[in-house]
Amino acid sequence: MRIIPAIDILNGKCVRLSKGDYGTQKIYNENPLEVAKMFESHGIEYLHLVDLDGAKSSHIVNHKVLETIAKNTKLKIDFGGGLKSDDDLRIAFESGAHQITGGSIAVKNEEGFKSWLKKYGSDKIILGADALNEKIAVSGWLESSEEDLIPFIQNYIKEGIQYVICTDIAKDGMLEGPSFELYKKILVEAKGIKLIASGGISTFDELPKLAEMGCEGTIIGKAIYEHKISMKELENYIINDIKY
Repeated sequence: MRIIPAIDILNGKCVRLSKGDYGTQKIYNENPLEVAKMFESHGIEYLHLVDLDGAKSSHIVNHKVLETIAKNTKLKIDFGGGLKSDDDLRIAFESGAHQITGGSIAVKNEEGFKSWLKKYGSDKIILGADALNEKIAVSGWLESSEEDLIPFIQNYIKEGIQYVICTDIAKDGMLEGPSFELYKKILVEAKGIKLIASGGISTFDELPKLAEMGCEGTIIGKAIYEHKISMKELENYIINDIKY
């Protein structure tokens, strides 16, 4: 299972929110590149980079942060937050994104999202399926929709989607453990996807459980920043995973 640390960018700084609430922001570092380099020094290969300013503005904002990290590390970056237009996508990929995550657009502009899948391929486009009470949330989680989570994912499997990041918003940033039952349900009812678990990771012991369930990756944020999971633990996990 891939270990994917998260860097959330707000006003150019590395922050974390609780349950997606912008009023709960906590700044962990004013230099996102410094954080990315620290991850890389511990054997991390992947990074989940979220443009929180972009999510609020409905267009890409922090592409310079993306470009700086991409140019100065070898991390494979998946980038999301506010990507709505073909131009946003072009800027993200030109700035060094390895993959992009589309959430709101997949709800509000289905044809636009499908066109991205056709143009760039399903290895480059991740479906962001962020939900509260199994209803998809959009616009940086500031709005809920009437879209049910599982049918939403199933619909895009028909379109060829491979990667799905699912965040249970009620868990995000709370350090109370991930939504194991929800992920089990998704893996049973949406067969064939590469599911990336996100939200609520709080202890190292949760990682082998997610791997055993069949999650392809897991995104870890606050648990790293609050030292609930050490970088050494993650480094050892990655080494052993490769070894065996």
